Amino acid sequence: MKHIVVLTGAGMSAESGLNTFRDSNGLWEGHDVMAVASPQGFRSNPELVLEFYNQRRRQLLDVEPNEGHIALAGLEKNYQVSIITQNVDDLHERAGSSNILHLHGELLKVRSTFDANESRICKEDLTLGDLCKKGYQMRPDIVWFGEDVPLITKAISICEQADILVIIGTSLQVYPAASLMHYAPPDVPVYYIDPNPAVTNKMNLRVIKASATEGVKQLINRLNQQH
Repeated sequence: MKHIVVLTGAGMSAESGLNTFRDSNGLWEGHDVMAVASPQGFRSNPELVLEFYNQRRRQLLDVEPNEGHIALAGLEKNYQVSIITQNVDDLHERAGSSNILHLHGELLKVRSTFDANESRICKEDLTLGDLCKKGYQMRPDIVWFGEDVPLITKAISICEQADILVIIGTSLQVYPAASLMHYAPPDVPVYYIDPNPAVTNKMNLRVIKASATEGVKQLINRLNQQH
């Protein structure tokens, strides 16, 4: 069974109604990104950061997976599928995909500011005074700017085992995630799905200029034709 590795970014979830990471002016929901997505921002104004993620969490619980998420889950009937996502939502899980690596953390999890390994599911608001077992403040289980990406080595290993690589809805500008495509074996076909693809040409690159939902349909048609 061929192994499809799928790298997904904000464009994958946009059609479900989730806002993409930041606007063209660099603001995220009106906030400077570093104020709400960095360790310095959290130290400087923890209430702002917690409320920012509370709003994202509430919004996530209000939306559903889109046809693109569901179609990717359906690929598991004929392929081994690994999804490496930069997205912090759980829409791949809800759509039925079974093998997902969240490179930048998960919105529905929180962790201790003292011990990163102490984490728990959280679907409610997180506030100042919500402490871990050792008495330290809990924080969103999100990889912020300036923090290490602990799962990058595992993600690289998955990409090295790809028979087909698919990239959906990501600008390929956030590192180290953007480097992952280069770890696929050199002869592996690479499909890039994006309405405004901004990629330098690469051998074996097939660009599908479309939204996530439409692009995944086109991808499946192409894969079916090859069987």
